[in-house]
Amino acid sequence: MRYRSTRGGPETDLVSVVMQGLADDGGLFVPDALPHFEPEWIKGETLAEIAAELLHPFFSGSPLEAELRAICDDALDFPVPLRRLQDAPDPLAVLEVFHGPTAAFKDVGARFLAAVMERALPLLGGDARPLTILVATSGDTGGAVAAAFHGRAQLRVGVLFPKGQVSQRQQHQLTCWGGNVRSFEIEGSFDDCQALAKAALTDPVLSRRYRFSSANSINLGRLLPQVAFHAASSLWHWREHGLATSHIVPTGNLGNGLACIWARAMGMPMREIVLAVNSNVTIPEYLATGDWRPRPSVQTLASAMDVGNPSNMERLFQMLPDFGELRATVQAFPVDDAAIRAQIGQDDERFGQVWCPHTATGFHVYDQLPEARRAGRPWIVCATAHPAKFESITEAVTGHAVPVPETLQELLERPAEHIILGADVDALAAELDRWDSAAA
Repeated sequence: MRYRSTRGGPETDLVSVVMQGLADDGGLFVPDALPHFEPEWIKGETLAEIAAELLHPFFSGSPLEAELRAICDDALDFPVPLRRLQDAPDPLAVLEVFHGPTAAFKDVGARFLAAVMERALPLLGGDARPLTILVATSGDTGGAVAAAFHGRAQLRVGVLFPKGQVSQRQQHQLTCWGGNVRSFEIEGSFDDCQALAKAALTDPVLSRRYRFSSANSINLGRLLPQVAFHAASSLWHWREHGLATSHIVPTGNLGNGLACIWARAMGMPMREIVLAVNSNVTIPEYLATGDWRPRPSVQTLASAMDVGNPSNMERLFQMLPDFGELRATVQAFPVDDAAIRAQIGQDDERFGQVWCPHTATGFHVYDQLPEARRAGRPWIVCATAHPAKFESITEAVTGHAVPVPETLQELLERPAEHIILGADVDALAAELDRWDSAAA
């Protein structure tokens, strides 16, 4: 399979796509065509097995083709259960994608990307410089990327997160690594962090001085394994019940939402796809009006979704350039902080389940769907993070603590440090130069 930028340009190969992250013209890499499957063609049962089959066309012809199964086994070695909510009045299940090392669904993509990059790096020739991965994060991505890449030779990570806009436990996960991971608290919003990362990646001087890549969902290597877990959830249900599922996906930068859309486009047994966003309403406004108006992000309880200019819309626009067709493909609904709090409290009482604020947006959207769309029709809500990462929110609402997973507790006990920076490329470049000097 070959790839090119959403903005055109020459074709390239998978290794170049993953290692470069962002195209030279600032666009995002996409495959020349999505592969198609019939559900019965997929024989694997576990997520790793399904991912190895589903993603094989993307690796076809690549030097990493023979490594794909090992990559999937390496990266996807933790549970991703699909649980039916027994007390729900209609067929409703939750896909728990938060049982990885940092208790967030971002572990899936980050670990897959790290496994790919580690195997791809020796294929790039004799360049002795480390690969510097810049990752902007509004909460969970940075911790997952740091965990996935920590200690890997010739790979280093710069985490950029917005000052005062992540939870305490999220910030600790972003800053507790050291070694080949450095964390930068940026005086600005997530959008400023993302713009800073993109500016550095595309700066002609910096990109000659450093070997750069990205680990946000702008990197195709992050997106592909997310396609796999949405596909797997639909296959597991279809095999047991013979019915296609509808999906509600909390999303911010649209990586998780786009992955679900790609899974359905590839032939998985899926019906409706509905996106849940927080008070950053750029996507639902566009779907309602046809007017694409990115704007500064708004800080909310669902901090990992605080994105005012979702990057992956560029991939969706490339896939579905006709507005009418795009609007028929996906819906999106906003959920404000008051509704998030109410949903956490309500579902603690009716299901005995505590959701993180992001997952709560998904269940709120489900509850607002017309009864005719829910009754007798199976729906899956994607649960994106463990509620223990947001204890200041969940405990205030429910009045009780949520047990902390062992892997998360281990991270919280590590010492943490970070560097405060303005949202300025020159300031970031100076820190990268200091990093090089310290390593020399």
